[in-house]
Amino acid sequence: MTPPLVAVAHGSRDPRSASTVRALVDVVRTRAPGLSVHESFLDLSEPRVTDVLRELYAAGHRTAVVVPLLLGSAFHARVDLPALVSSVTAECPGFRVQVSDVLGADPALEAVALDRLSAAPRRRGTGVLLSAVGSSNASANAVIAAVAARWEERLGLPASEAFASATQPDIPTAAARLRDRGVKHLIVASWFLAPGLLPDRIARLAREADPGAFLASPLADDPRVADVVIARYATAVTELLRAGAYV
Repeated sequence: MTPPLVAVAHGSRDPRSASTVRALVDVVRTRAPGLSVHESFLDLSEPRVTDVLRELYAAGHRTAVVVPLLLGSAFHARVDLPALVSSVTAECPGFRVQVSDVLGADPALEAVALDRLSAAPRRRGTGVLLSAVGSSNASANAVIAAVAARWEERLGLPASEAFASATQPDIPTAAARLRDRGVKHLIVASWFLAPGLLPDRIARLAREADPGAFLASPLADDPRVADVVIARYATAVTELLRAGAYV
């Protein structure tokens, strides 16, 4: 039996977030016909990943692949999700659940985020803020900073990472740093999968810094995002095969 793909997002009180995740999962289904694909959430939205895994086990599956729809490898990926998966496998004898790598800073996702900037006006004194959630994990934040540095070189515009929570620089600080470099007009790129409360906060703060700021859309259900999900699944299935857990 082919392992089902369980895509797991963080979850949000904002219904737009879950709707976007479901739309992305629908694209995954379209691009991987014949594969059993299920959406799930860590918290705040339904269904929860633990419930989906238990239902798959009850239906006779003894292997499954969980693909975290996370753009950074921090607490949710390293602690929350493994603990939830372990809680299920502990009560489901013989159930092997392979958790794939996060989506991360995949080049395909960078391409999607950059494409979202194509409609932004390029005026003298323009700079780019790469907005992301932020983490207490320094290595996760460093990945975003590295992306911003690559974009500065590629776009030929001053660029900076800017975080919604947990760390610096936040939007006001990053915008001030760009102003010190001569930036007058902001392009705000989105390193978010879906709309929600944090992207809304970023938009508000960016507009306070520059009322005419260009605000890019999240990555959402772009087919290239779905292809990264499928690639993470394929790598995890290979790991199951090597472990002899799936024949």
